[in-house]
Amino acid sequence: MGDSIYRTRSLGVSDQYADGKAAKVWEHYIGSRSERTEVYREWLVKLLRDRGCQRVLDVACGTGIDSVMLLKEGFKVMSCDLSDKMVMHAFRERWARRKEEAFDEWEIDVANWLTLDGDISKPGDGFDAIICIGNSFAHLPDFDGTQSSHRRALRNFAKMLKPGGVMVIDHRNYDAILDTGKAPEKNIYYHGSSIKDITTSVTYVDAKPATITLDYFLDTSLAPEHNNNNNKVVQNGGSPPRHKDKDVEEDTIFRFQLTYYPHRLNSFTSLLYECFDNHITHTVYGDYKPKGEVETPAYYIHVVEKNL
Repeated sequence: MGDSIYRTRSLGVSDQYADGKAAKVWEHYIGSRSERTEVYREWLVKLLRDRGCQRVLDVACGTGIDSVMLLKEGFKVMSCDLSDKMVMHAFRERWARRKEEAFDEWEIDVANWLTLDGDISKPGDGFDAIICIGNSFAHLPDFDGTQSSHRRALRNFAKMLKPGGVMVIDHRNYDAILDTGKAPEKNIYYHGSSIKDITTSVTYVDAKPATITLDYFLDTSLAPEHNNNNNKVVQNGGSPPRHKDKDVEEDTIFRFQLTYYPHRLNSFTSLLYECFDNHITHTVYGDYKPKGEVETPAYYIHVVEKNL
């Protein structure tokens, strides 16, 4: 991956959205917000309500899609992300809806998972719930080949979660990607009509898969909103209208590249137990269905309940 796509942050964490390319067309990649969240909204809201959760930390808020969904369902949400380019979209959403009480009280910040306990304030004994979905955790690199960065981030998540709280964290089905050499065609999160192609490449170090890189090719002229809304993604709960973006108007073909750490299901499960000192109740779902119900899920969702 070209160096231009990176901007170094504290502790060497890189913001893969720093050049603004992905952030600019992210809503086109996602497609309809309501279509995306409908896949898991009922499942997630029920899980949180059944456990009496009120205050939720969205540690990978991106443009704010999942945070907005939870705000509309009545939860108190603290949202953070490493990428200020992505978070800026969430700030715009909050400003546009500032007259609504839930949005006026919405807390948003830029934060690093490796310094999370210093970047945001923990309320009392912790948040009732933490969410990290959309394959977000896989963005964190394994800097030294020992997964120390992954352990540090997960331990920080554990610190921010109150005893009895629940964390929902997911990752792509990297077992299937590594076994077949490509990502499953179906995707529970991203349905944009602008997607032309996604290519997959795997990098090995000492015969072990170290990274998976996905190259995304989008043509925004294929999106229904391209001609109807001056290239601004506003339908179905998208970003509020603002000034025209010259770059988008002049070129509708976009390519961006994201690199992920390929977490295998069993090894990631072991990592969760380790980082929570084995004091958890753990359940795995495939595409938000009971494990085994979907033959080859695109995503694995881990529900981690921190024991009292």
